[in-house]
Formats: sequence, structure tokens, C-alpha cells
Amino acid sequence: MSPEGRGIAGGYRPPVAGGNTFRILHVSTGNVCRSPITERLTRHALSHRLGGPVTGDLIVESAGTWGHEGAPMEANAAAVLADFGADASGFTGRELLDEHVIRADLVLTATRDHRAQVISMGHSAGLRTFTLKEFTRLVRAIDPATLPPLDDGMAERARSLVRAAAALRGWLLAPSPDADEVYDPYGAPITFFRSIGDEINQALDPVVTALTGVTAAR
Repeated sequence: MSPEGRGIAGGYRPPVAGGNTFRILHVSTGNVCRSPITERLTRHALSHRLGGPVTGDLIVESAGTWGHEGAPMEANAAAVLADFGADASGFTGRELLDEHVIRADLVLTATRDHRAQVISMGHSAGLRTFTLKEFTRLVRAIDPATLPPLDDGMAERARSLVRAAAALRGWLLAPSPDADEVYDPYGAPITFFRSIGDEINQALDPVVTALTGVTAAR
């Protein structure tokens, strides 16, 4: 069982096809910069849209392909989260394992290389693994009226969103290879971390809107 505070809410839950839990896995390299920022900004945005803490039907976690197992997130990453009012507490890094990919309903990676590494692990991950920016681009093209209402449960809505995005892949290509990348700020000054935080936050906005049916307050 995976302990609390390692990017996992609620510990290990075996995947259940058509169940009422949907798990999002964010992946970067060390799991101390980009993926912790993305994980905690996702949770923060969801709680704001839903008007309260994210419940057990939607689990948001992260890991790294060369994860710094047990390490705290970088101080600059925590500072970026503080800028957004997001909670950075209780986080420790972890290395990406097969079990993380197996139980994830949606894997969002920082770069195309991370995406390729996740898919190479097998577990039929190809149709549910995207770079963050790739998924954002695809989600923007999906009519929210075609998704199940929240009354049917957020997990069902989220699964439909992933299926619709996978169906569009190959039709909506990135304008350039760099367009799907979130670059690594590890070792960079806080200004670069903040630019990456803004980039991630902007990419998450349409995704969270599609998941919840609620637009961000302006």
C-alpha cells in the first residue's frame, strides 16, 4: 500500500472498470518540480471549481521517470504553488512504477519523451497517456455538451473526456514539436519556475473546466 503524502490521496485502490473513481497521474523526470506543481495546481483548481476539497471519486497524483524517491519538492516549486494559493505540504517524490501506470485512468506527462516512456511500459497505456499540452489542445476541440453531466458522476465524465481526446489524436497535431513540451526548471531561478508555473496553470484551465463543467472565475 502506498503511504499518504507521496502524491497519492487515499492510498492504493485497484482499478475497477467503470467504477466511480478516476485517477489522474502527472509524470515528469524527478517528481520534484513540474509534476508536483501540476499535481497540486490540478487539485487546487478542482477544489475551487467544485467549491470544496476533491473527494475520493477523483484522485490526482504524480511520479517521476527518474523519481527522487522520498525527496521533497524543490523550494522554488513550493514557492510557485504558494503564488497560486495551492497547498505544497506533505509532498515527497516517488519513482514511476508499473502499478502507477496500471491504475491510472489518465496519464499527463511534461514532455513527449515522458509520454513515450510511459507508453513503453505497456499496460495498454497509449490511449490514456498524453502530454499535458497535447491533452489541452485536444480538450479544447471537444464539445462539452457531448460529455455526460456531472449528475452521472465525475469519473464517468472524465472517462468520456479521455476517450474523446484519444479519438481526436492524429487529427489535431501540434503546430511545432516544442508546443507539447513543458521544459524542466530544475536548478533554474525562481523567475523561470514562475514562468513554468504559469504555463502549467494555463494548460490545466481548459482541462479542469471540461472535467467539472465550471469555468474559472476571472
